[in-house]
Amino acid sequence: MTDALTNADASAWIARFAPLARRGEALDLACGTGRHARLLAALGHPVVALDRDPEALAAAAGPGITTLEFDLEDGTVPWPFEDGRFAVIVVTNYLHRPLIPALVRSLAPGGLLIYETFAGGNEAFGRPSKPAFLLHEGELLRQAAAHHLRVLAFEDGFTSVPKAAMVQRLCACGADFAREDARLDGGAAATEARF
Repeated sequence: MTDALTNADASAWIARFAPLARRGEALDLACGTGRHARLLAALGHPVVALDRDPEALAAAAGPGITTLEFDLEDGTVPWPFEDGRFAVIVVTNYLHRPLIPALVRSLAPGGLLIYETFAGGNEAFGRPSKPAFLLHEGELLRQAAAHHLRVLAFEDGFTSVPKAAMVQRLCACGADFAREDARLDGGAAATEARF
């Protein structure tokens, strides 16, 4: 798969911030068919693509990607990752609030958490519509503050792409992520120089 196709499949939010991540292992949580796992692998990260669906994981597999079948909502099996493991963690279209503390603990001190999922009000546009799957107003900001992450970018509102939905988006980092590494202008040359 070419980089152009990889980037075309990815969420624009994830594609914007993933290049800021330091070299290191990446986690694509609830990865589905792996569109973000492929993007992260194309950026040079060894990737763990985690999902409970074996068919989705078969589609997500590829060079630089290790797949892991795991039911995030089982509750009887402990979180499978150690503290500080990942340089970048990506979560899209998924919310299970009890996982957030473990997820943040698995982030390296200079790591990035890039999160994008549905928010309250989405029930007007279809699924998901259950409150358990929809973020409250400003919830990702509050979670970042509660876990001592520094927010690089946040959005909360309506989008028509890829479909009409209410979403929240967050890019936050650990304490060791330098402010000058937050290249918000999309400076690819500066990002490449860091590696």
